[in-house]
Amino acid sequence: MPFVHIRIAGPPLSPPQVEALQRGATSLLADLLRKKPELTAVLVERCEAGAWSVAGRPVPLAAHFEATITAGTNDEDEKARFVHAAHALLAEIVGAGLPPATYVVIHEVAADAWGYGGRTQLARRVSAG
Repeated sequence: MPFVHIRIAGPPLSPPQVEALQRGATSLLADLLRKKPELTAVLVERCEAGAWSVAGRPVPLAAHFEATITAGTNDEDEKARFVHAAHALLAEIVGAGLPPATYVVIHEVAADAWGYGGRTQLARRVSAG
């Protein structure tokens, strides 16, 4: 039940670019982190270019990719492959002009601290086991 929040600063993205980011993020979570696509939510949000800075200076193009997943469900190698692939997705869709300080973050939340449909991930795991 992952949630992805992608922030982009710079020129507006076209609807096909937004869709490519949404589909790409969903596929990466399914293929690399074994998450269910039907439970993956993706938000692509735009920021004004001047609002984003690196080294204290505004940048014309920037991106940030955050994925929230349940803690302990993926190993170090899976997460490393995901970070690499998510960065490549951003570069492919948003453009090669992204600054080196373009981050991909995986937030791991304890199973008892989040859920969907009114039930925590822990409650789902306990009732399934």
